[in-house]
Amino acid sequence: MTNSLSSLDREAVAAAAARLRPYLRLTPVLEVAGADLGRDGVSLFLKLEHLQHAGSFKARGAFANLLLREVPPAGVVAASGGNHGVAVAHAARRLGVRARIFVPTVASPAKVARIRADGAELVIGGDLYADALAASQAWARRSGAMPIHAFDQAETLLGQATLARELAAQVPDLDTVVVAVGGGGLIGGVAGWYAGQTRVVGVEPEKAPTLTAALAAGGPVDAEAGGIAADSLAPRRVGTLTFPIAQAHVERVLLVTDREIRAAQRILWERLRLVVEPGGAAALAGVLSAAYDARPGERIAVVVCGGNTEAVDFDRPARIA
Repeated sequence: MTNSLSSLDREAVAAAAARLRPYLRLTPVLEVAGADLGRDGVSLFLKLEHLQHAGSFKARGAFANLLLREVPPAGVVAASGGNHGVAVAHAARRLGVRARIFVPTVASPAKVARIRADGAELVIGGDLYADALAASQAWARRSGAMPIHAFDQAETLLGQATLARELAAQVPDLDTVVVAVGGGGLIGGVAGWYAGQTRVVGVEPEKAPTLTAALAAGGPVDAEAGGIAADSLAPRRVGTLTFPIAQAHVERVLLVTDREIRAAQRILWERLRLVVEPGGAAALAGVLSAAYDARPGERIAVVVCGGNTEAVDFDRPARIA
């Protein structure tokens, strides 16, 4: 399969979903009254993709690459802020493929531990995802391993689009789908599936505005790559394959602060007992922010996209009352 936008059509997504079905969970949707989370007058449908294998939606793109492309004897290589690396390591172990994963120093200990637990060769170096990507590309040239890009690869987009296909079957009458944006693989897959039939809104951290910067410039450009979600939502720039899809089918992109992301994390835990990482809470942070112009009665799907965190300490002795 080539890196062409024509590959992101509904027949291709359906074929990918059939191929991936044995390897993925059908993640549930939790319906919540908006008022329960501080957003009156709307209905919220949380797509709990943090319950997916490897702790995030990234498993979809990882398996799509391994199952839809020809893997060489040298195996695969990936660069990741964390979640993509966890997903590639999981998929490679499941399919018996050698994997080498490059991550920057900002990768969380929880994600590093999961990559190691799945048996992948792990290389930690550089401060940003862009550094890990450059190192992975150099390794691919030296070794002959197949690179699996976290977002800028046709098969990755196909895999992420299976989430939207699944969501559309679970909640067919949505008004809006809200998605966190890093490199853009998830929002590219979601927007490419809905293609204007349902409103798609992106949410980015203020300190990692990759898609916002690209839309303002008319194409992918370098942007700031920081904030508390830097290990999942802070590549240097949005993907070249994602950008035209977003330009055509994403209605708007909201920016949220680190404080708003933390508040959304806390709300998910305190009111729903859902433990998610900062990037996984970013989409909800956008919906709860003053910048989100909710319509009365709006039916909003929020993708809770990642749960690889050390927020729960199981090593501390439990206190039993």
